[in-house]
Amino acid sequence: MALAEIPLCVWRKRGQTFIFRGQHIRYWTAGQGEPLLLIHGFPTASWDWHCLWPPLAQRYRVIACDMLGFGDSAKPTQHDYSLLEQADLQQALLAHLQVADPVHVLAHDYGDSVAQELLARHHETRIELASCVFLNGGLFPETHRALLVQKLLLSPLGWMIGRAFNRDALVKSFRHVFGPHSGPSESEMDDFWSLVESNRGPRIMHKLIGYIPERRAQRDRWVAAMQRNEVPMRVIDGEADPISGGHMVERYRQLIPNPDTVVLPGIGHYPQIEAPAQVLKHYLEFRDNCVLLPRKVACS
Repeated sequence: MALAEIPLCVWRKRGQTFIFRGQHIRYWTAGQGEPLLLIHGFPTASWDWHCLWPPLAQRYRVIACDMLGFGDSAKPTQHDYSLLEQADLQQALLAHLQVADPVHVLAHDYGDSVAQELLARHHETRIELASCVFLNGGLFPETHRALLVQKLLLSPLGWMIGRAFNRDALVKSFRHVFGPHSGPSESEMDDFWSLVESNRGPRIMHKLIGYIPERRAQRDRWVAAMQRNEVPMRVIDGEADPISGGHMVERYRQLIPNPDTVVLPGIGHYPQIEAPAQVLKHYLEFRDNCVLLPRKVACS
């Protein structure tokens, strides 16, 4: 089943803006019903969800933003970017939209780490989550296999690597992480690059990449939150992903009690783009069987 896509030019016109800590953040919302927060990955933006957006909006109130430093949102150069701040941003967006109900989360890549922080905050009674589904991402630092460009961005020369990053470098990276038969078209690559390049994004890529050591610092806290089984969770993972593919799922099954995992053979790092119909099927199946677990109150 092919899903209708939303062209980037149309997507951009539908966006709105709110201010977060003095910075302009672009966000999108559609549909009615239970709130579903979509959290994108690195180095792209919320347009990653454009194939899933229409069918999800038929069932839920879908919400997404380009996080600080991504897509068409502000990309300040003198800023220390943090996954914890991105979680603050998600909560600020929900408050801006006056979302009071428990929130369902669907996340990918960098967004998985933001979702893990929200899970930890759920335990700390700072937000109430109803469910969480992870697509390919570095849930465990010990299984994350960084690309060469990511390692270079983390190096002392990262600022130079970021400034030299161009469309050809993005194409090379994407060819490595997508499945062998599900790579993006040239037109899609133009759109992805447009979002990376927007607001002179390459200047701050070396700052955004700080999420990799931040994941290591938060690893035990985040994994403990997942192990509590307070929130229904599922992993939908492209197995062919060299960064966070089948090997990450195996680690998830080792660490998480009663793991709910779906593996997509032949699909790479971006399943919501490479195989959106399969992701939609498995996500809706999860939601149809999702039972909100009793809330446990954190004790000190």
